[in-house]
Amino acid sequence: MGKRDNMKLGTMIAWAFVTWLVPMKSMANDVTITVANDEKCQRQEVVEVDASMVYQKLGLSKGESFIVKNALGQEVGYQLTYDGKLLLDASVRPCGTATFTATPGSPQPMKVFVTGRQYPERVDDIAWENDRTAYRIYGPALQRSGERAFGVDVWVKNTPDLEVSKRYATELGNHSQIEALKAAGKKDEAFQVEIATTYHFDHGYGLDCYKVGPSLGCGAPALMDGKELVLPYCYATYKILDNGPLRFTVELTYNPTEIKGDKNVVEHRIISLDKGSNFNKMTVWYEGLTKPRDVAAGVVIHAEDTESVVLGKNYVQYADPTDNPVKQNFQIYVAVLFPEAEVATTKLMSKKPENGIAGHAVGVLKNYKSGQRFTYYFGSAWSKNDVRTQREWQMRIDEFMEALATPLHVNVK
Repeated sequence: MGKRDNMKLGTMIAWAFVTWLVPMKSMANDVTITVANDEKCQRQEVVEVDASMVYQKLGLSKGESFIVKNALGQEVGYQLTYDGKLLLDASVRPCGTATFTATPGSPQPMKVFVTGRQYPERVDDIAWENDRTAYRIYGPALQRSGERAFGVDVWVKNTPDLEVSKRYATELGNHSQIEALKAAGKKDEAFQVEIATTYHFDHGYGLDCYKVGPSLGCGAPALMDGKELVLPYCYATYKILDNGPLRFTVELTYNPTEIKGDKNVVEHRIISLDKGSNFNKMTVWYEGLTKPRDVAAGVVIHAEDTESVVLGKNYVQYADPTDNPVKQNFQIYVAVLFPEAEVATTKLMSKKPENGIAGHAVGVLKNYKSGQRFTYYFGSAWSKNDVRTQREWQMRIDEFMEALATPLHVNVK
């Protein structure tokens, strides 16, 4: 065999080896993700997968794109989080398994179910929402105005669509017209414009009818001085870490506060909300404490209804009467859950209720030490949406706590 023949044979062998490797590499690059449910009930929730493991098994570098499909072969949306997780929205039948397949490629645009942002046009509110409800916290511009609003606000929804930005735009866009009509003495016309545009009225998709003021609202934390809550004011700085399509996460730092003996105590929070969930995850920690303190988290009890409070071993829940119980004729269900910490649940009632605030239902973490991370969950539902009664709300709480205690099993191979 001549030199040319040897070269030709070598080329053919090399080409055969490459063509053999290509399908093998393609097969190796298909990653199977299974989500197993050991419980005898249906599960529907966002699950976390180690994203680095998926990249490694796909043979991709971090940041390279890939596609995820369900067992039917349909492409599904996913999210990569700031802390290295791949999020999937998993539906798993009782004692069943859901299977997903990840392959290299460019995914289709994904539908957004969870989002949030700062609204500097509305005194620096940070508002976020998922397909069930919406929340907001108050910012530096509001604090500078002197208004006293400390806790977490709830905006109820009865649509899975994202509504918060539209509500702000409609409300703020008509404010100048309303004020001009009032200034011209046209109060009736001003009222008609207001009632047609304000987010304090339900226009068929929900509203803001939850009173916060100088309280914890729904789920804010606070240090304790004896039996008194040392309420935080508004956040000082923020950073949005995740912004959909399946999870929103924000990190907040609050201005230094003073508690007996400590003058520069700084509060930090990380709050996240997932698609389909009634509950936010809250992790809070404090810096600057020179000795252990008690920390509380809970919900405000309004004077219009002080009886609809339930204190569980590791949760507090309440049927809030709204800002106008007689005319609204519905309830907002709120709760704070403590599955990961030993707390004492109690009611802290005010001797002299102000601004309609009769007190708080809280869980108290005793002897908290500076820098320790305290994680709990807070959330809400609306009687005109997915939870019709307080009894249903209790069931929702129980099921959520059970799901936390028995997580779905995720396997990557």
